[in-house]
Amino acid sequence: MSVTDHDRASAVQHATLVFERELSAPITAVFEAYASATLRARWGAPSDTAVILYDAEDFREGGIDRYRCGSKHDPNIHVTTHYLEIVENQRIVYSETITTAGRRLCAALTTVELAPCERGTRLRSTTQVASFIGAAMIDGHEVGQAASLDNLVQYFESHGVT
Repeated sequence: MSVTDHDRASAVQHATLVFERELSAPITAVFEAYASATLRARWGAPSDTAVILYDAEDFREGGIDRYRCGSKHDPNIHVTTHYLEIVENQRIVYSETITTAGRRLCAALTTVELAPCERGTRLRSTTQVASFIGAAMIDGHEVGQAASLDNLVQYFESHGVT
């Protein structure tokens, strides 16, 4: 993704993205899939050509994660996550700043809510995104997050967690 001075001077684009999934796993397992950076790295990359590499992880209220993501050949997107609220097995609220080549691409606030359902766990993820480089970043955020959550569903289906 290339960021030009024109992109940075354009107006901030905002969006609220809401995703819902039903997972065939208990809430405790879904919560752990978020709490563990090792597990997040397994299901979080949106495609087989992408990767997530954690440089620092601290999953607790007030904790900060830092990771790189993007193409397996050049993971040049840097993400800093701040955990704002964690209610075990119920809710995770975090903010993210996404940069590349030292330039801020977007900031986001995400709330992940977990609730029991007949299948196992209902997950609702609401992300409020402020893109500093236009609508394409929001589109990428939406596509990437949807794919990651689909991977999480597949992770539990293939691992048979109960």
